[in-house]
Amino acid sequence: MLGILYESFIHPVTILSTLPSAAIGALLTLMVAGVNLDIMGIIGIVLLIGIVKKNAIMMIDFALEAEREHGMDSLRSIRTAATLRFRPILMTTLAAMLGAVPMVLSHGTGSELRYPLGLAIIGGLALSQLLTLFTTPVIYLTLDTWAQKWSRLRHASTGSPPNGQAVP
Repeated sequence: MLGILYESFIHPVTILSTLPSAAIGALLTLMVAGVNLDIMGIIGIVLLIGIVKKNAIMMIDFALEAEREHGMDSLRSIRTAATLRFRPILMTTLAAMLGAVPMVLSHGTGSELRYPLGLAIIGGLALSQLLTLFTTPVIYLTLDTWAQKWSRLRHASTGSPPNGQAVP
């Protein structure tokens, strides 16, 4: 679906590259707390995938819009996107993390079921927030550079100019 949305396979890979940090953060938090990965922990990881993916989409979508509509190069567009989308991404992450705090701190009936869910959410979001704010722009620039080189090589081998330009 992301490939259809962006009309490219490069940018969906950039977005999906943010997901492992969330899963690793959740699993490390559960391991440090001495909690086994159960169905509630898995549900927490699935929830993390949605939140982290949405955060990456906000950044990449903004960068692509800046490139297309304002004629910015890749570096400037992702830098602008990371700067301007930092606050909404941080607010989304903090809201989800603070929403999970009662699951971790509660001691009532059924709290043993919600505890792994809360831990997975808090740990996964904490690590992914720290890593993806730095790694997403780097991966975006790297994959964009590779795509431009591939496009130049492909057009050089076929003899057609890039971007559908007419040959004089």
